[in-house]
Amino acid sequence: MTQELIDRIVKMTGKPAHPMLRRGMIFAHRDIEVMLKRKEEGKPFFLYTGRGASSGSLHLGHLVPFILTKYLQDAFDVPLIIQMTDDEKYLWKDLKVDETKKMTKENIKDIISVGFDPKKTFIFTNFDYMCPPFYENVVKVWKCVTTNQSRAIFGFTNEDSMGKAAFPAIESAPCFSSSFPHIFGKRVDIPCLVPCAIDQDPYFRMTRDVAPRLKYPKPSLIFSTFLPALQGAQTKMNASEPLSCIFINDTPKQIKNKINREAFSGGQPTVEEHRQKGGNCDVDISFQFLKFFLDDDDQLEQIQQDYTSGKMLTGELKQLAIAEVQRVIGEIAERRKQVTDATVEEFTKIRPLAYKY
Repeated sequence: MTQELIDRIVKMTGKPAHPMLRRGMIFAHRDIEVMLKRKEEGKPFFLYTGRGASSGSLHLGHLVPFILTKYLQDAFDVPLIIQMTDDEKYLWKDLKVDETKKMTKENIKDIISVGFDPKKTFIFTNFDYMCPPFYENVVKVWKCVTTNQSRAIFGFTNEDSMGKAAFPAIESAPCFSSSFPHIFGKRVDIPCLVPCAIDQDPYFRMTRDVAPRLKYPKPSLIFSTFLPALQGAQTKMNASEPLSCIFINDTPKQIKNKINREAFSGGQPTVEEHRQKGGNCDVDISFQFLKFFLDDDDQLEQIQQDYTSGKMLTGELKQLAIAEVQRVIGEIAERRKQVTDATVEEFTKIRPLAYKY
């Protein structure tokens, strides 16, 4: 993701670049220029992202793609499709269907709390939304991808269920506007931009290969880095390891305790040594959290200088990170209180979105 592309986004949207764009957390893309050209020409596109529920609550790492997606929806003023892959979790995890549905509903409430526009956002679960046009696209993708190709792309083995091997096509189908006739009518030519983490790339490389054969436009992609786990910059948050994560439903006290006790430090073993040598921001988790969530570039640069020089101690840096994470989680938690089952229905019901084609 070059500075030239970022400047182009700022110029055409009239909005400042998101901190994740400015600071390199959005590090790569596939054909984003296609979407920027369409925006400049007044041609439509849509956003598509998704989530597979793995716990009753999202954690900060889950939030990163959705925070970026909200920025893109606001900046480009385009419709958004969010796929909830409850079927995937049933296939991969030792869960009952009802359990995956329950977790998915709670995750939908968390996602809504990020602040998406209900007039321009459609959230669906795979168990509940499998209309004929959507299923037709799933079958078309199946026909284009051989078993050998599927194994090579996703690493499936003879021990995996038939459902696992079939699932990637279900994640591909929302890339095509014809999967959502209630939104796009009979249009089959409207492309999508997919914000996602890099681990989702195999699904969309497959989709980009298949799309021209189906006479559909290829999806464009932008990739975000993983928010590191509390234990270190080379790991990612994992909902099955609660001490590695900060969850949306964590209290301010829990956030404080987790960062104070668990966040890996780039500081030196003693105060004296830290004053002499300074800290390492590249591996310090508190600084990495600030890099993701603190909006003020000048403040972040000053923090980096002070910590690297040894002027700022690890404990002081952790206090700044605690305050910023409490702010982010607090704002989402406050909105989460207002999200009811009726709110979920508003986002998930099949309806046209407020967008002209």
